[in-house]
Amino acid sequence: MTTTQTTTTSTTTAPASHWLDGKPYAGTSTRTGEVFNPATGEVSSLVAFADEQDVAAAVASAKAAFPAWRDTSLTKRTQVLFAFRELLNARKNELAEIITAEHGKVLSDALGEISRGLEVVEVACGIAHLVKGEMSENASTNVDVYSVRQPLGPVAVISPFNFPAMVPMWFFPMAIAAGNTVVLKPSEKDPSASLWMAELLAEAGLPAGVFNVVQGDKVAVDALLTHKDIKAVSFVGSTPIAKYVYETATAHGKRVQALGGAKNHMVVLPDADLDLAADSAVNAGFGSAGERCMAISALVAVGPVADDLVAKIAERSHGLKIGDGRRNCDMGPLVTKPHRDKVAGYIDAGESDGATVVVDGRDVQPDGAAGGFWLGPTLLDHVTPDMSVYTDEIFGPVLSVLRVETYEEALELINSNPYGNGTAIFTNDGGAARKFRTEVEVGMVGINVPIPVPVAYYSFGGWKNSLFGDTHAYGVDGVRFFTRTKAITERWLDPSHGGINLGFPQNH
Repeated sequence: MTTTQTTTTSTTTAPASHWLDGKPYAGTSTRTGEVFNPATGEVSSLVAFADEQDVAAAVASAKAAFPAWRDTSLTKRTQVLFAFRELLNARKNELAEIITAEHGKVLSDALGEISRGLEVVEVACGIAHLVKGEMSENASTNVDVYSVRQPLGPVAVISPFNFPAMVPMWFFPMAIAAGNTVVLKPSEKDPSASLWMAELLAEAGLPAGVFNVVQGDKVAVDALLTHKDIKAVSFVGSTPIAKYVYETATAHGKRVQALGGAKNHMVVLPDADLDLAADSAVNAGFGSAGERCMAISALVAVGPVADDLVAKIAERSHGLKIGDGRRNCDMGPLVTKPHRDKVAGYIDAGESDGATVVVDGRDVQPDGAAGGFWLGPTLLDHVTPDMSVYTDEIFGPVLSVLRVETYEEALELINSNPYGNGTAIFTNDGGAARKFRTEVEVGMVGINVPIPVPVAYYSFGGWKNSLFGDTHAYGVDGVRFFTRTKAITERWLDPSHGGINLGFPQNH
């Protein structure tokens, strides 16, 4: 997005800035982008777009801060994170309002996002246990061998619009706790949450330069991916961009974890509790307007359950209140008008391809301004695997129902899909659930749980085209990603020991 003059409303506030050396930084670039309030369709502010010089300044700040932060004790590092956790928990309503104003999700959903991010902060507070090395005493006579985990240096985090607080918190608490310094590039669609968290980290006592923020677009992303002083990159976004980030950053010698897109299936077996399944399908399909990488977008009805299940989902969908996220609604708008129109286009295509539109969100009557980016819950039945509503990641409130006769057909549908992020099965048969758990080729599995996002002491990540890299986010994988192991072989010589021996060292 390039600099444009606002046409929908006047903007009086200064552009959202970068964060550098522990304070706001205007940058040298004159490019800006518009930030919208999705519930009104109006431009609420502008955001500064970094150029290569701005990115270089942020990386230089992180690099300069690294030696002192690396040498800061684990106790002091975790004290900062404990303080950040307490401040964030006390003031989370402020952050939720910022998220709702720029993303559009309802306040309760924004608060839920913050709570899940806080879980990672809490795990990072226990980093001292997670970075312990190992030791073998007397591996050879009077020789000890041990390992230590050490930080990498300055690392980059590139986060998406759909979780402006939670996704950054998947990464930066672990990175900082392990002794790294961070440059965060948030989405230009909702930039303010990152600056709010930067201020809170400074208030918690984080030294200047340990956490930096650069706003912007592809220019900023490419500058981070290719900068020689960035040691690792964490990314969440669509699969094509994740692949680009992985290939570009690894070509420049960086460690990368790039989490991509998804097409998450929910299988409902004939013995399932259909009321529970219907509730879960609505919650997982339409929560946050479907703008979640873990949203259920493909419901696979096995055997005779489809008619009853579709009816139950339709009944619940009609009862949802759509509107401004500050008005006690169930679902808010989509993030931008182009995205709203793109999702509506998929509904048009599905209908043209022969899917049955059971619930149509294109004509929703919202509790909100007429200019908002509204699209209601949409339920499509009789979807087939060749339709674009199934093959593509729509990232909106569109739930497609596919009908199959057997468990084996459902499993093959999932395993043949190029994505492998999350999946769920609803059944009261423990044997079937265990079989599914073993056989499905997906990174995160829910059994009677529709959105199986792991708790923070496990790790988040998919398989196949949903992940590029070898490690998942947060948990033990997060510690491994943000540290590297050094092995030390050590001997303290007896004063009487000595002599020359040019042979290859051997154990004795």
